[in-house]
Amino acid sequence: MAKINPIEASLRAKAGKGAARATRRGGLVPAVVYGAGKDATLIALDPRIITRELTKSGWRSRVYEIKAEGVTERALLRDIQFHPVSDAPIHVDFQRLKAGERIHVEISVHIAGEDASPGIKRGGVLNVVRHTVEVTADPESIPEFFTADVSALDIHDNVRWDDLKGTEKVTPVLQTPNFVIVTVAAPTVDVEETETTDEAIVAAVAEK
Repeated sequence: MAKINPIEASLRAKAGKGAARATRRGGLVPAVVYGAGKDATLIALDPRIITRELTKSGWRSRVYEIKAEGVTERALLRDIQFHPVSDAPIHVDFQRLKAGERIHVEISVHIAGEDASPGIKRGGVLNVVRHTVEVTADPESIPEFFTADVSALDIHDNVRWDDLKGTEKVTPVLQTPNFVIVTVAAPTVDVEETETTDEAIVAAVAEK
């Protein structure tokens, strides 16, 4: 069952640029909830709500329950437009969810077990190939995130799609079989340090 995140909003009576500007002058952010074969619902949000959600990881896969003057909508936050100068949110798009209707959603990947990885302990470098994975899922089964456990990885080992936790009820959009999510690469060598070492060896040989 997907975790539901409540949002309080107010309804807007009119669409269009003029109505949106009036909403912004009132200190709110105009937004729309669309999809699932229904008419769009026009709402207005406190900008602090948008800022708060953007500070959390995985906001693209978070299921919101929007309540506005007796109207309740469950939706995903699909797009945010920002002011080109102030970077303040100026419009938000939500996609309405319908139970049983699978949708595309981008799920973030959380890394676990870095402190225990033998490869990282030996100087290996954690390389996250995919920070998110796009999948199709039923709205009732959208996971908050996937977990990639790297605690057993040595150098040149990896975590693939089949190794992720939390994928039981979703289907990856990418058609590549069992694609790589995370690898532990070999330690990088400092070129300047190597050159210095080589010069020292040459100098030592010359002295002999």
